[in-house]
Amino acid sequence: MNKIIHGDSITGIKEIPDNYAHLILSDIPYGIGAEDWDVLHENKNSAYLGSSPGQEKAGAIFKKRGKPINGWSEADREIPKQYYEWCATWASEWLRVLKPGGSVFIFAGRRYSHRCISALEDAGFSFKDMFSWMRQRAPHRAQRVSIVYERRGDLENSKKWDGWRVGNLRPTFEPVLWLTKPYKIGTTIADNVLAHGVGAFNEGAFLKYEKSPDNVLSSGFVSGETGQHPTQKPIRLMQALIELTTQEGQIVLDPFCGSGSTLIAAKSLGRKYIGFEANVKYAKVAEERLKNEKSIQSSLFLQSSS
Repeated sequence: MNKIIHGDSITGIKEIPDNYAHLILSDIPYGIGAEDWDVLHENKNSAYLGSSPGQEKAGAIFKKRGKPINGWSEADREIPKQYYEWCATWASEWLRVLKPGGSVFIFAGRRYSHRCISALEDAGFSFKDMFSWMRQRAPHRAQRVSIVYERRGDLENSKKWDGWRVGNLRPTFEPVLWLTKPYKIGTTIADNVLAHGVGAFNEGAFLKYEKSPDNVLSSGFVSGETGQHPTQKPIRLMQALIELTTQEGQIVLDPFCGSGSTLIAAKSLGRKYIGFEANVKYAKVAEERLKNEKSIQSSLFLQSSS
């Protein structure tokens, strides 16, 4: 209890007892190749996670080369299915360790979140809702088609396709999946709250972080909070989700805890916590941040109240 376990949660979670955690809150790998640890398939092309001349010129924002949605080969078309299969390797264990009526919040990424939902539904979870977390900063990475033609010397088509881009619109939101473990048939959520302490949501506590009880989240980073992990999430955001669904003294589990934001949020709110992290570097970062939790919370309070 109140610890980070250095290791792979897919095997490590098997040591956790049945019906143990009140909440599972995790920013899981998205399977889109953001970093080496985010490659969850066996199909590897030589250029993947490398960089093109254009990316090198653009700087850190285009540091890694991702696969196009259409892929580079027929094997690439299997990646969404392989992401579902990866989620299925741990979904049933998550169901087992969660208390009946307990919630799961998953940051799963826009492209494959539906595969994650399906894997957890197939394991026995109920899909409750989806939040949209509005990011404070979001780079626009869509390449201009006219520039492609210009480099080819095709000035006619460069002019014709001016204003058109390759890629996506600015990714200003990230989905947060909300699933629940079914409670006993023949009972109500009110019965389950008394039996297991979970199942309802605390709207009053949630409104300390958000202006209204909507499924659009705006809680963001405070100054100096970022830089601990490539996909770091705000502590205040994690606090909002923890207070929405749990009480003091209850257990929050994060199977992919990264730099520890979920655990810090849980500790600051008087919850017990368990985190798994396979990457030794980030596990150490999380442990150090937990040691400094009081100073981190002081900074969060001062900036949120100013």
